[in-house]
Amino acid sequence: MFQFKQFTIHQDQCAMKVSTDACILGAWVDVKASTRILDIGAGTGLLSLMMAQRSDALIDAVEMDEPAFLQAQQNIGSSVFAERISIYHQPIQDFRSDKKYDLIVSNPPFYSNYLKSEKVQKNQAHHTETLTFEELLASVFRLLTTYGKFVVLLPEYEMQLLLKLAQLQGFFVTQQLIVRHRVGAKVLRVISVLSLSDTEIVQEELLIKDTHEQYTDAFRALLQEYYLIF
Repeated sequence: MFQFKQFTIHQDQCAMKVSTDACILGAWVDVKASTRILDIGAGTGLLSLMMAQRSDALIDAVEMDEPAFLQAQQNIGSSVFAERISIYHQPIQDFRSDKKYDLIVSNPPFYSNYLKSEKVQKNQAHHTETLTFEELLASVFRLLTTYGKFVVLLPEYEMQLLLKLAQLQGFFVTQQLIVRHRVGAKVLRVISVLSLSDTEIVQEELLIKDTHEQYTDAFRALLQEYYLIF
């Protein structure tokens, strides 16, 4: 169980546990102007709950893994944001909506060339067989409004692969957050904001800890609305 300031995440049935990088994504993504948000690969429901806390948007969350779906349903249902979040148990490739979304957020499976775990549920969460980057981008293109934004979190190499494919679909990168554990460390994750409009890229960097192994002021400021320790 992971206790946040305004909601609780139970995660014993989910292959994808609460992670620091997912929390960074949920806290960093700009939700101010969004009225309809789609969370692709909801997992525990963490991202949907984090975005609901900072917005008045209606949020749809899609999760194909049944145990994760049921747990997300529990986490969302027991929160004060339950009335604004709807969760669906199906692959995003099959998901249909009568309206499009002005913000789509995803922390997708990304291990395409790594050794696979013996646990099927963990494989689905980490590998791209159940949701390839091509399928993810096609789903986003189908469901995003003309002026909407797609925000995605991936390791650096996998992000490069996705962005090459995204360019072929007509997407442009408008903003990026580079996440490192500390100064000089390799890139931990990259968060990219994509849209169908070509504008100058704004790039930022976030360090999680300083040289004394304490959380940086920037990390604290980003997560202070969520973490009990701040």
